[in-house]
Amino acid sequence: MPKFVKRALLLLVVIAMLPVSLYGCTGDTEPTPSTVVSDSGSEPTAAQSGELPNGNSVTVGIAQDLSNLDPQMAATAGIREVLFNIFEGLVKASPDGSVIPAVASGYELSEDGTTYTFTLREGVTFHDGTPVTVEDVVYSLERCAGSENEGTPLVSAFSVVESIAAVDDSHVAITLAQPSLEFLNSLTAAIIPKDSGPTITETMTGTGPFKFVSYAPQDSLVMEKYDGYWGQGARLDKVTFRIITDTNALVVGLKGGTLDLVLHLPNTLEREVKDDFTVLQDTMKLVQALYINNAVAPFDNELVRQAMYYAIDVDEIIEFVCGGAGVATGTSMYPANQRYFMPELAENYPHDVEKAKELLAQAGYPDGFEMSITVPSNYTQHVQTAEVIVEQLKAVNITAALDLVEWESWYQDAYRNHQYQTTVCAIAAEDMTAQEMLVRYMSDHRKNFISFQDEEYDQVMTQAMASIDEEEQTRLYKRAEEILNEKAGSLWIQDVCDLAVMNPALEGFTFYCTYVLDMSTIGYK
Repeated sequence: MPKFVKRALLLLVVIAMLPVSLYGCTGDTEPTPSTVVSDSGSEPTAAQSGELPNGNSVTVGIAQDLSNLDPQMAATAGIREVLFNIFEGLVKASPDGSVIPAVASGYELSEDGTTYTFTLREGVTFHDGTPVTVEDVVYSLERCAGSENEGTPLVSAFSVVESIAAVDDSHVAITLAQPSLEFLNSLTAAIIPKDSGPTITETMTGTGPFKFVSYAPQDSLVMEKYDGYWGQGARLDKVTFRIITDTNALVVGLKGGTLDLVLHLPNTLEREVKDDFTVLQDTMKLVQALYINNAVAPFDNELVRQAMYYAIDVDEIIEFVCGGAGVATGTSMYPANQRYFMPELAENYPHDVEKAKELLAQAGYPDGFEMSITVPSNYTQHVQTAEVIVEQLKAVNITAALDLVEWESWYQDAYRNHQYQTTVCAIAAEDMTAQEMLVRYMSDHRKNFISFQDEEYDQVMTQAMASIDEEEQTRLYKRAEEILNEKAGSLWIQDVCDLAVMNPALEGFTFYCTYVLDMSTIGYK
């Protein structure tokens, strides 16, 4: 069958199965700049005229409920991008992927590379107006290191921390058990008031440009400009994040004026909004994959996983799901992480049905098998990807059934408790480090939800994280990526195309190289 005919038929299948929900996720080329795809040239509606009927405020449509608002425990990228506006660390992310001073004004690193001494910025206050003290900083960092979690770090990078101590009223020293080239990036972890950990999700007291107002589960989160912010303050007075999992409702909200900004809209819907709104395009800075539970038969067989990789057509998935705008990855690193991204790995499993059948026969499954793909139902592009994979696997006699579940169910059952066979989702980094995207696949790591076990991988990662030679560390991390690809630990697909759709009366939206939504720069023209 000619490929264009096959694609047409597959498109009909996918359209027939298409849900009405929005995509989301669970951080050596130049960072992709924000690109204005279209600006409205038509007569604006009342909601788009630039008038401020609700004052200097905006309403943002998001797909994922904000189930855990503890800033040091936020497990998903969708939550972290919202909390970025309320909480800050000693440093914070900048658009190019580096970190810049925040609660700290600067730092010094000891000659042996093990002790960071931070100088606290003068004039930083929490949202209740109280000054940030060195005691608050020490408490926050110790909590990240596990002081309130039976010694298990809330932030995994803090596992290398040996001690945290106040030097004086304006300096804090963090000593590591061994030098770490990447530890600085983890210090974006939130600084919160001393002893507030048990109640932080109620008080939500941070130091960011916005302060928390209210949260209604499965409905909305409201924040307001903090007038006492130490830096350049927010342009908007109020931001409401409206939780809406139905794509149609999001588009209707934009057109009706009840929504001013929608994040992560599938680019297949660009035609619905491009004539009346500002459409900004980038990629999501994450890796979408068919993640595989390596501990469950038949997926504990490397030949089966490799066969499945040959059976799927990544280019076809990207074409149907992202209109060709996604970027194939082949491993767990996204393109914006320039130093470590290896585009050649995406070429290692070309679509080859006969090769897939051969490997399945070698693995003992000449007639294929049945399997399930668990997908969070509110993420359209994940559901679409799973639907295409179901059709592609039929060619090698693998019968895959979709298991669409609510986000909370997916997070608890599949991600936390590993109760799944395969799942389509996306992994994003908390910071711009290779370690963040790779450490989770070490055998004993608590985030290793695919149960990947490989002795060489563990050894390479241990060496990489301990290395203080930048070139050596880069080489080792790339070898780790190669192992994941060779073993087909999962079927890594793409960094998904990302659209932000905005009322044309607004300006100042910026795509970051990590999963961040900075509302402080957005305002009315």
